[in-house]
Amino acid sequence: MFDKPTQFYKKQFYLPAIEYREKGEKIMEFAGIIAEYDPFHNGHAAQLQMLRAQGVGRIAVCISAAAVQRGGFPLLPEPVRVQAALQAGADLVAALPAPYACLGAEGFAAAGVALLTALGCDTLAFGAETPDAGLLMRAARLVDSPALAEGLQRHLAGGATFAAARAAAAEELEPGTGALLASPNNILGVEYCKAILRQGSHLQPLPLPRLAAGHGTAETGAIQGRPVASASYLRELAWGQGLDAALEFVPAQAAALYRASADRGELLDPDKFSVAVLSRLRGQGRQQLAAVRGLSEGLENRLYAAVQKAATVQELYDLLKTRRYPHARLRRLVLDAALGVTEGLVPQTPPYLHVLGARRQALGALRYAALPAGTSLAELARGSAPAEAVAQLHGAFADLSALCRQRPMPAGLAFTAKPVII
Repeated sequence: MFDKPTQFYKKQFYLPAIEYREKGEKIMEFAGIIAEYDPFHNGHAAQLQMLRAQGVGRIAVCISAAAVQRGGFPLLPEPVRVQAALQAGADLVAALPAPYACLGAEGFAAAGVALLTALGCDTLAFGAETPDAGLLMRAARLVDSPALAEGLQRHLAGGATFAAARAAAAEELEPGTGALLASPNNILGVEYCKAILRQGSHLQPLPLPRLAAGHGTAETGAIQGRPVASASYLRELAWGQGLDAALEFVPAQAAALYRASADRGELLDPDKFSVAVLSRLRGQGRQQLAAVRGLSEGLENRLYAAVQKAATVQELYDLLKTRRYPHARLRRLVLDAALGVTEGLVPQTPPYLHVLGARRQALGALRYAALPAGTSLAELARGSAPAEAVAQLHGAFADLSALCRQRPMPAGLAFTAKPVII
């Protein structure tokens, strides 16, 4: 029915942009996406096509590098994920450094928004269960308001998780907001909007509908005849049934990249990850663990005791599990502890913009970046003390990730790897 993919997306999914800027200012020329692409799949390719259908001229992606938000390492190394994104239509891919990639939704969103703002993007595109920019911005203002604080603390005191407590408090103030905050992509979308407001960013939020497969589920579907599944499900397939089982859900060019990467032994090995993390943790005392960012309320004692007993990281997570702390937060705390990420070690947002790959003609955008920008992490690290601190810590994450591959990769790749230029 549709001769081109963009015709399909324009007809089916065109969403009028919410204007947040002065009349006459151009919008939707340079869109940004914050993503993990772990791995890049057909759903991600569809999102890029949606943006082209909206009339976007250039697309930049800020991609989790060397670590992912769930408190682990990506299935495939950065160059493979970067090339997959560029082949599917992205123009430039920048790193979300590991210390920021391994943060909860608020910190993850703040870092990504800061980088895309500095790059000069005018639009932030993201998937959402409720693709309504006005509603998400209103929810962002509500959750960041002093009015929410009393209800939030009351629900937290009752034993609710932070996410549940916030949703309940928001619902009390504005009925309907609680349901919006119960969906994973909406939650992250609200954090993006909150970061835009806090930073006074010029970014315009553009929520796009999440199609065919729910976040973190085993649901599968199709978009324009192409099979779609969540990235978490694809990782499960890759580890449980072999990489080939996941490849029907990724673009053909990406599938070829993934096969070649697997042949080189570059896939993440969960068993190696388990041994590497536990070996680092067993060498630490209570005082060292107490300094890890985010640890509080005596959790360092619980972590120390669990480390002495656990034979695998999964067993460690099970020993740490409480009603108060979501599983993903515990995983992030464990990885931070293994890498020695202490409170106050890194600035609130990244001090540089490290480009991992680009179409050659897109590199010109770096001249206008509001942060030090380039393709060499070694050069960026020399720019300032905060830049050196972040780069060195990112390198530590990358080195541990390299060690956890089916065939361990050498150390130092964060500083020596060449950018992917097409």
